[in-house]
Amino acid sequence: MIIGLVTAVAASTCYGVGSVLQAVGSHRSARLEAERAEPDQLTEHGGPSLSSTAKAVVTWEFLLGTVLDFVGFLLGALAARLLPLFLSQTVVSANLVITAVCSIKMLGIRLKRSEWAAIGVVCGALVLLAVAAGPEGTGTTPLATHWWLLLVSVLLIAGGSLLVRRLGRSGAIVAGLLSGLGFGALGIGVRILNGVDPFDLGRLLSDPALYAILVGGVGGMYLHTVALQIGSVNGATAALVVGETVVPGVVGVVWLGDATRAGLSWLGVLGFVLAVAGAVAVAHYGEGEGALQLEAGSPEPAAH
Repeated sequence: MIIGLVTAVAASTCYGVGSVLQAVGSHRSARLEAERAEPDQLTEHGGPSLSSTAKAVVTWEFLLGTVLDFVGFLLGALAARLLPLFLSQTVVSANLVITAVCSIKMLGIRLKRSEWAAIGVVCGALVLLAVAAGPEGTGTTPLATHWWLLLVSVLLIAGGSLLVRRLGRSGAIVAGLLSGLGFGALGIGVRILNGVDPFDLGRLLSDPALYAILVGGVGGMYLHTVALQIGSVNGATAALVVGETVVPGVVGVVWLGDATRAGLSWLGVLGFVLAVAGAVAVAHYGEGEGALQLEAGSPEPAAH
């Protein structure tokens, strides 16, 4: 349990710092394109085009953030196999706090008392979850479940990408939520993946869950990038937290055998609800903050 918690916290830190670096790169790329008035940077609905998003991901800040995300992914995958999903996904999603703190220095964002209060609620909820968490389930599921996970992942990412493109600049929170659902599918896939313990390359490559992990990871990264381009880093990350936490947590309890300590189910439910509510509150406040940034132009990152 202790090793799993330390791993999850390390993953959370990597994700949090990586998100802010990606936001710096995305905002700088969008600002430069706006100055050049390039005609292909927006879709007909006002959102970032595929070309615009591709240019954002080659900035050095975004690339460094992506490296941290990859390290966070590996650590998060290990945590998902060592802890109940409702605990591992929620602790990893606490990168919201890291993101908020780093955004103050690197993006010049000033958080209101209400936002700090919401972040405090998330932190308190994580403590409750850690206290309530019991042993994780086996993660053994029928192969049909793996195929369903792959199908849902493909529909989620493909349909979500089309929806966000139609919503344009008003779709930042939706993009963040859908990216979180993609990462949630990734977490579930890691938990049920065959051929890992004991290692069997043939079983691993033939498991649909492996490809659900790839679809959820790559698609989630794309949608998160779009959310960072058009909205607040804190709002987008908070929406991601909701998607990444709720579905895997429910799946872990209902289908994978995850459980709380005896007599502490109420504490686990309370911590879970508070964590999601706090993240929703940060997303709500961050949505307005993102709109102001778009109108005024993204600030340059502060000098170190």
